[in-house]
Amino acid sequence: MSIDLLGDAMNTIKTHEIAGVEECTVRASKLVGEILELFKEQGYVTKYEFVDNGKGGYYKVVLGGFINNCGVIKPRVPVQKGEWAKVEQRYIPGVGVGMIVVSTPQGVITNQEAQEKQIGGRLLAFVY
Repeated sequence: MSIDLLGDAMNTIKTHEIAGVEECTVRASKLVGEILELFKEQGYVTKYEFVDNGKGGYYKVVLGGFINNCGVIKPRVPVQKGEWAKVEQRYIPGVGVGMIVVSTPQGVITNQEAQEKQIGGRLLAFVY
């Protein structure tokens, strides 16, 4: 049994997307739900819904076929507000392509929102 629910979710989404499967299930947690909401807002996931099975539940995710790669960023390194360009070069292929999910004092947001608000945070995941 794995402890890293976010890592398992990203791996499941990536492998199902590569295989061309339209739907997958990932174990539920609050953080996984927040990241799936960001994926839906950005168009990487068509829709998702929470299913309560009495054991913590899971998310049923419908993939849109737009993910080339996704994963968690470990260790969860801190980023200051002026370092976003360097971080983007490391984790996503180009400016405006993909997104990095960041945990900030204002919640879980994308790297672009963090740049606009001029705040830093800890890196959680990436997708493109």
